[in-house]
Amino acid sequence: MIRREKYTELKDLLDTFPAVALFGPRQAGKTTLALEIAKDFISIYLDLESEEDRAKLANPAYYLENHKDKLVILDEVQRIPGIFLELRSIIDKNRRTGKPTGQFLLLGSASIDLLKQSEKTLAGLIAYCELSPITVSEYPENIDQLWLRGWLP
Repeated sequence: MIRREKYTELKDLLDTFPAVALFGPRQAGKTTLALEIAKDFISIYLDLESEEDRAKLANPAYYLENHKDKLVILDEVQRIPGIFLELRSIIDKNRRTGKPTGQFLLLGSASIDLLKQSEKTLAGLIAYCELSPITVSEYPENIDQLWLRGWLP
């Protein structure tokens, strides 16, 4: 795996904010980075492209209450746009009971609507981290290969 420069920044944001949104273009490595970060936390990963994982969030408050001691990673969060109101309530409840940071890592493509909705609903509770394609400093050994792949992993 290529060690991404955003790894430390993302980990620091999770240690500071209850929710962090990691966004960027498709295939930039958001899921791979999130799964690498998950190794540093007690965590659970839900891929919202999966019907099975989306079904787990049919009642988000109930499901997430059972995982309040974990970092919950929601991949492709734009698939459930109404989730942000639920997350706000859960974050507030968890903060009152002693878990102020590192509750949710939200992954999605850089959608203006998604960013506006999460920013409005989770104001003051969410930080944003944009993941760009691979940089030369992250993978200097083979710049020609990166060039041919459009800087994607």
